[in-house]
Formats: sequence, structure tokens, C-alpha cells
Amino acid sequence: MSGERIFDALLLSLSIAAIATVVVGLLGGLVGRYLAQERRRGHVGRADVIDAISSLPLFLPPTVLGYYLTLLFGRSGPFGDLLGAVGIEVTFTWVGAAIAGAVVAFPLMVRSSRIAFSSIDPELERAAELDGASLRNRWRYVILPLARSGLTGGLMLSFGRAIGEFGATLMIAGNIPGRTQTLPLAIYEAFTLGDDNAATLMAMILTGVSVGVVFVGLRKG
Repeated sequence: MSGERIFDALLLSLSIAAIATVVVGLLGGLVGRYLAQERRRGHVGRADVIDAISSLPLFLPPTVLGYYLTLLFGRSGPFGDLLGAVGIEVTFTWVGAAIAGAVVAFPLMVRSSRIAFSSIDPELERAAELDGASLRNRWRYVILPLARSGLTGGLMLSFGRAIGEFGATLMIAGNIPGRTQTLPLAIYEAFTLGDDNAATLMAMILTGVSVGVVFVGLRKG
């Protein structure tokens, strides 16, 4: 496997993981905040149901998850048909790979953000509200700073999970060099073709990226 293909796979993996992390950072953070508030209000049953549903990607086999994504986002699927109408193709494109990465990383962000928001003393939020702080300012100066450590950890976990995604990505996006071949898929291809040198090099690169993510997470947390 050429150095150019390895670089392309690395660049695609980093780009897809970054996009997936931004998506789950927003959606997973909001869901985590909602779950924390529901538990605080005593609506444990409802929160447990939503929490269980959001955790499904952690337990479903990657091929099953990829199959469901293909049914939903394929050309004949409900979301695929809707996106296709505005010119967005999902299957066998980087968009599909990003969706797969976001879906598998979503439970990690939800869980981390729920714990982070639950740890905030509600009296601090009420005090800020009584002092006249707007919702925006409460988020900016009270909620987000207090939840920063947990949210940062969730983002790092999400990025690490997204960049290592394999099974669901293969199902919905395929393994097309230069288009959808991420680093994990390239490692698998090199291994099956007997190119141990390329497989080892890419494995070391992916390991180095993962170690870097953990290091940044610990420093920022």
C-alpha cells in the first residue's frame, strides 16, 4: 500500500472523526442535559427509557448497526430518500462514514454529559437566575464552566470511538480508497493482502492518535 493511500486514509479518518464529534457534542450534550434535568425532577422512568435507547449503539453488533443505518439512510430508506432529494448521498460516501462514527460515539457523549450536568449544584443555577442572568449567560458563565471537565472527556471519548469505527462504516460506506477508506478499513485491507509493513505502520499511527486524544483529554479535563 502506497504512502499516499495511507495519508489519504489518515486524513479522511481525522476529518470524519472531527465531524462526528461536533455532531455528537451538540446532540449528545443536549440529550445529556435533558436526562440530568429529568432525573433531578424525579422523572426517573422516562429518563431511563431515553437513556437505554441512546445506549443501544454500545451493545448492538457493528454489522447490525450498519445494517440498520443502511436501511434508514439507503436510497430507498426514509432518511436516505429525504437527503437524496436535496442532493446528499449517504451510502458509499464519506457522509455515511461520518454518520456511522457519530452513531457509535453518541452514547459515550450522552453518558459523559449526563454525569457532568448532574454534578452541578442546582442552587448555583437558581442563584444566577435570581441575579438576573439570562439563559445564555447562565450557560456561558455557570453551566458550561462547571461541566467542562466531563464534557471534554465526552468529546475525547467520542473522537476516539469515531476514529476507530470499522464495522458500521464498512456496511454503509464501503471501503473505497480515497473516498470512504478510513484508517481502520485500510489496516484491514493491508492485513488481508499480506502487507504487514503497511498494516503495522497504520496501526502505530492510529495508536499514536489515540494516545494523543487521551493525553489531550486528561490535560483539558
